[in-house]
Amino acid sequence: MLTGPRPRAACDAGDDVRDIEMSVRDPDRFGAIFDRYFGEIHRYVARRLGDEAADDIAAETFLTAFGKRHRFDASRGIVRAWLFGIATNHMSHYRRRELRKYRAMQRAGAALPGEGPGDPVADLVTAGAIHRRLAGALAKLSHGDREVLLLIALGGLSHAEVAAALGIPYGTVASRLSRARRKLRAELTAEAATSGQEDEDDG
Repeated sequence: MLTGPRPRAACDAGDDVRDIEMSVRDPDRFGAIFDRYFGEIHRYVARRLGDEAADDIAAETFLTAFGKRHRFDASRGIVRAWLFGIATNHMSHYRRRELRKYRAMQRAGAALPGEGPGDPVADLVTAGAIHRRLAGALAKLSHGDREVLLLIALGGLSHAEVAAALGIPYGTVASRLSRARRKLRAELTAEAATSGQEDEDDG
């Protein structure tokens, strides 16, 4: 499967919540949250949309979080997921551009690194190096299924964190992820079979 950064340890959640709560009275305390998560948010957005978009969206994410810090629900205790949710909302403005990029790369068949063995979905999805067939398959997923898949694969979020980030039930995360993986495998398998048949015909 697609793999991504490992989630932060659950024991960090308490520190995150304390920093958010204290930052309401002491705005400088929010700097700890920024230092802890800016790089991770930036990397995730960059792998989806490229470095230029990541600069803007990551900055907007933390500006939004700072402005809404007093509204953070401490009972949920997942600051990381909250930040990824904000980033996802900002990224929605780039959704059409992202889909156009996937489809353009699918048509262009740009130079790409060689496929590794095993599951065909294991190719890493990045804005700068993306497998043509995988790009096309991702473009065909529904928005909800694609967000779940990429938050887990590229963001390294757990099912619980994705549920919190997107505001959906835990079970919905599991079902969307399962459906996304199933559709990707089917698309990639069909595409590989078609390509193989074309190669035979050309021969």
